[in-house]
Amino acid sequence: MELKHIDIACLSISSANMRGVKKAPDLTNILPSVRARGVLVPLIVRQNGSPTTYEIVAGKRRYHAALIVAQEEGSVDPLPCAIMEAGDDAAALEASLIENIARLDPDEVTRWETFTRLVKEGRSPEDISLTFGLPPCR
Repeated sequence: MELKHIDIACLSISSANMRGVKKAPDLTNILPSVRARGVLVPLIVRQNGSPTTYEIVAGKRRYHAALIVAQEEGSVDPLPCAIMEAGDDAAALEASLIENIARLDPDEVTRWETFTRLVKEGRSPEDISLTFGLPPCR
């Protein structure tokens, strides 16, 4: 797969995306980090009929979070994308399913240990709260 940064205006949701194109995604756990750090994990895309437009096979939530940030701030950096070959709907659906099934949220102890490491590395609790959409520390 080729990796490329693509302008958000050149992207749309693929019908092969397992999360579908109609339902608005829940962004509560991703929007704070996209606001604070941008989109860090590449979307999986394929060309969509022209050499400059792409459809999102996996990464619908990151895309929608970036759209909100673009509306709030007036623009957003091009999104990191992994480009797969066009045309094979089964491969596209499979890639979407793999990304969504493979995701495993960390347990509370692992999350706490990682937040502690972030503090040791110089992040303030306020920064961590902002990035991950957590209530402020008291």
